[in-house]
Amino acid sequence: MDTKVVLLGTGTPNACPNASGPSTAVIVGDRAYLVDFGPGVVRQASKAYYKGIDALRPDRLTTAFCTHLHSDHTAGYPDLILSPWVLERPQPLTVFGPKGLKHMTDCIHDAYRVDIDFRIHGFEKANERGYQVQVTEIEPGILYTDDRVQIEAIPVSHGTLECYAYKFMTEDKTILISGDTAPLDIVAEKAKSCDLLLHEVEYTAGLAFREAKWQKYHREVHTLSVDLAKLAIKAQPKLLVTYHRIYHMEIQDNTKNLDAEMALRCEAILQEIRDAGYDGKVINGQDLDIFTL
Repeated sequence: MDTKVVLLGTGTPNACPNASGPSTAVIVGDRAYLVDFGPGVVRQASKAYYKGIDALRPDRLTTAFCTHLHSDHTAGYPDLILSPWVLERPQPLTVFGPKGLKHMTDCIHDAYRVDIDFRIHGFEKANERGYQVQVTEIEPGILYTDDRVQIEAIPVSHGTLECYAYKFMTEDKTILISGDTAPLDIVAEKAKSCDLLLHEVEYTAGLAFREAKWQKYHREVHTLSVDLAKLAIKAQPKLLVTYHRIYHMEIQDNTKNLDAEMALRCEAILQEIRDAGYDGKVINGQDLDIFTL
């Protein structure tokens, strides 16, 4: 059964015009499993559907996994709950994630109760199931198994937030998605010889120009390119893909050529990974990239 990874969003909290909020889809056959739901997730899924990924038609989005509750990874959650339902998703959304996800879900339903009530009882007569959410707050370990995939939650380090990486195991493929994390041996161990390792990264040289407090923060909760190289040397994935790239540059300045500056820093990140000793295949993932495994 074919396995694909689709990058719906590769961005950060920065409102980059060329990188939507973090969200990744693992496609196994005709079924999609989302990891995170950053801003714009449903429209990005629709774009992927029009690129031929049928499983990402919005009304077919039914299963998702949340790495952590930071806003850039969850601001698209109301969109994922409500938009596919408006487009006639017939069944509840099933979501797995850290403690606090149930409260977040309840608050979203409460915030949109006027809209939900009108759609069900007003002129539309929408179905009464598609907006519902079945939430499971998870612990480390195997948390999901069906006839296509087994998924393991791996605890990672991102400050004081409960945060998980996710390992997808299909019949013959293994994919690990890091979420936001400092470099960890457990990620290298779990990603050993995987088909695709999707990992966050930050530009090492750029960090030196940040204030001391930001240097401390980023070193503690994110992964420098030079440290990602060390992790990848241990893991030896068949393909290393970076996402959630932190460029350490001013994004909110429209007098600068943003695309050109990002392109320079993207190449610099790859060079830093190579210079740190990793000689495996590595690329920078971009929104709507599709990897067929």
